[in-house]
Amino acid sequence: MGVDLGTQSVRALAVTDDGRVLGRGSAPLTGHREGDRHEQLPADWWRGAADAIRQTLSVLSSSGRARVRGVAVCGTSGTVLLTDARRVPLTPALMYDDGRAGAEARYAQETGADVWDALGLRIQPSWALAKLLWLTGAGAGAGAKSVTHTLQGARVCHQPDFITARLVGRPVPTDSSHALKTGYDLHTRSWPTAVHDRLGLSGLDFPDVVAPGTPLGSVCAEAAADTGLAEGTPVIAGMTDGCAAQLGSGAWEVGRWNTVLGTTLVLKGVTATPLRDPAGVLYNHRSPDGHWLPGGASSVGAGALTHAFPGADLARLDRLAADREPASVVAYPLVSRGERFPFLAPDAEALTLGRPSDDADHYAALLQGVALAERLCLAYVRFLGAPIDGPVTFTGGATRSDYWNQLRADVLGRPAALPEQADSALGMAVLAAHAVTGDDAARRMVRIRTILEPRPEAGRRFDGPFVTLVDALERRGWLPSDTATYAREHG
Repeated sequence: MGVDLGTQSVRALAVTDDGRVLGRGSAPLTGHREGDRHEQLPADWWRGAADAIRQTLSVLSSSGRARVRGVAVCGTSGTVLLTDARRVPLTPALMYDDGRAGAEARYAQETGADVWDALGLRIQPSWALAKLLWLTGAGAGAGAKSVTHTLQGARVCHQPDFITARLVGRPVPTDSSHALKTGYDLHTRSWPTAVHDRLGLSGLDFPDVVAPGTPLGSVCAEAAADTGLAEGTPVIAGMTDGCAAQLGSGAWEVGRWNTVLGTTLVLKGVTATPLRDPAGVLYNHRSPDGHWLPGGASSVGAGALTHAFPGADLARLDRLAADREPASVVAYPLVSRGERFPFLAPDAEALTLGRPSDDADHYAALLQGVALAERLCLAYVRFLGAPIDGPVTFTGGATRSDYWNQLRADVLGRPAALPEQADSALGMAVLAAHAVTGDDAARRMVRIRTILEPRPEAGRRFDGPFVTLVDALERRGWLPSDTATYAREHG
């Protein structure tokens, strides 16, 4: 079973060894947003997880297949809170996209620059380390102030840690995937305690860290009563939702890449060694088998469509867009201010070069703009030396559009693989299976629905718009010149 703690819901999935989905469940989540702040209550996560698991088990029971051999949990990357030793929350959870800790991020980056440069990391406001400085009052604006007395000994808790600790009935280690944005060193497999001292965070209890796929314990009696899981069911250390989606896509061999297109665009791949990025916009997770998982998250995505065309019949607009290749304008459809990948530009804004002739032209430009941004992302990882072998796997809510899938394959000039079922909950089910069986579960459990071949004549229509977009991003000072030059010549 895989459990995915999303932004708007908790989802659970029960999957057989050969990839058949036997049961699923979900429960809504709500949070509080105000400006750049986004919080949720951890107690809601547990209620949602218990409800989603019970729904899933009810389907299994009705089918006569109620045995769950293992469960793994993923959450949003960078979401963090503080708890006491009994796992009681002392703070709200600051969510993955909470941006309040801008000053703290700069302070953390400057204070630990020697360490972060060696690791190829750039601390950002959305990262858990910056949020810890905000939660504790240490760091920027407070001099070298240490953790306040009331929070001395408080335990650092990532989103899935809260659920796995409740499942097991005691504090558990975190996984290295979620620990990355808290500053964990994946190379030495240790916390940078010297930097914590400099930042004034040494009074916090940072959890032990284990590799994804490591057994954490088993479901305790109290959690069994809440969820319906059998007492003693193995609980497995998970990964971030982005890495989980990659595992669920089947892109788990060196040279394979997966793009998750939902509200925003996430690109993740597999390399034999860490991918070094001097700009710090790409960072490397570690896979359960020891390979490296470089990737980045763009602020471009399908959210631009729902913003520009709320409540519209997107299938009808897809049909109209098919006659606008290319559109009369070129767009870089940022969902929100600022870009994180494939370049860092905090002041970047959504860009449209020209004025669309009508709604169909505007819609086509947005679809094409996301595809062009995806092409730029792949060009950037090739620029950094990453291999790209075989089809790029497409996952995420946007894959419901057959037209957009083919358009993206055409613009990329690469085959695109579409799995039958690809989401973060499936990735966690795969990881749980890998942990309890010890074999390559992903090969058996991920089913590819189709592979789209790029149409060369269609792809060539977008070579000009791609160069136009690259030029515009470079002129605005957002895209570095060396990246732009490579993209124009090899993208």
